[in-house]
Amino acid sequence: MGQVTASGLTVGYAAMLEQFAPMEAVELSAYAEAHGFSGVMAADHFQPWVPAQGQAAFVWNVLTAIGERTVGDMGPGVTAPTFRWHPAMVAQASATLAAMYPGRHWLGLGSGEALNEHVVAGYWPEAPERINRMFEAIEIIRKLFTASLAGKDVKHAGTFYKLESTRLWTMPAVAPEILVATAGPVTAKRAGRLADGLITVGAPLEKISGLFGKFAEGAREAGKDPDVLPKVLQVHLSWAPTDEQAMANALHEWPNGGMKFPKGDIRSPWDFEQMAKLVRPEDFAGRMVVSADPDVHRAEIQKYVDLGFDRIYLHNVGRNQREWIDVFGAQVLPKLVR
Repeated sequence: MGQVTASGLTVGYAAMLEQFAPMEAVELSAYAEAHGFSGVMAADHFQPWVPAQGQAAFVWNVLTAIGERTVGDMGPGVTAPTFRWHPAMVAQASATLAAMYPGRHWLGLGSGEALNEHVVAGYWPEAPERINRMFEAIEIIRKLFTASLAGKDVKHAGTFYKLESTRLWTMPAVAPEILVATAGPVTAKRAGRLADGLITVGAPLEKISGLFGKFAEGAREAGKDPDVLPKVLQVHLSWAPTDEQAMANALHEWPNGGMKFPKGDIRSPWDFEQMAKLVRPEDFAGRMVVSADPDVHRAEIQKYVDLGFDRIYLHNVGRNQREWIDVFGAQVLPKLVR
């Protein structure tokens, strides 16, 4: 997908709809592609993490505009097909985007966070139910993709969702890949069985290595070769011309990156803003590289490449996007080796 390098590695741009107005995110995505990035990941947020980020555009509209302005792959990394959306609606949105931009769109799915999902949900369940909902949703989306390509209707009656007999009338020639976002071993194993690939965020290497192992177990149980399934990573980082500015950007724009606790149950950007006051520079250590030295960032990204990721999407947390894209396009991306 996208402009795969000779080494089989693609490094894409994470378009942060929480920070940038929609057309600015589109412009930045096109700028990134022109400077050596390949592909775009954008998250489905109803609210930003903290008010200072300031935006939360509708991801499917923005991806469509990105599709017009770029040639690489693109996907919502991630959307939750479980609370704001019935899985059938996510399937329709994904199939339409894939029909418009053949071979370029992948569907990234997660179990959701209260920040985005509780706005329409009467009750916010515990994590195990959220994960079970996600996997049932994947079953429905897969059924719809498979049946619709075969020209058949399908229905579903499960624990959490019902689907009357129907199909997707607009479909691409090939269904989009379904990638599951996970940071837990049990979910990773189920994802290996049921999904086409794995998405995770930057974490300690031993933890990711464990996820890969569980994902591979699940894939083999389902008769799939885990070595050919995509492993996708989103990396948050802070680069600026000085270390001081890089840290100031991290603290102001992305304090959530320094919060060392699960964030899935927190409902409001204003609550995150209060928690952000407790974040200190040392809280980013081991969680996010904050540095003015492009080579420090390159070395960290290279570790993930060595671990086996084949698609990595980079998010620089500051507003200095074009300056960062220029520097990384010239000094970091060309030096990464698979």
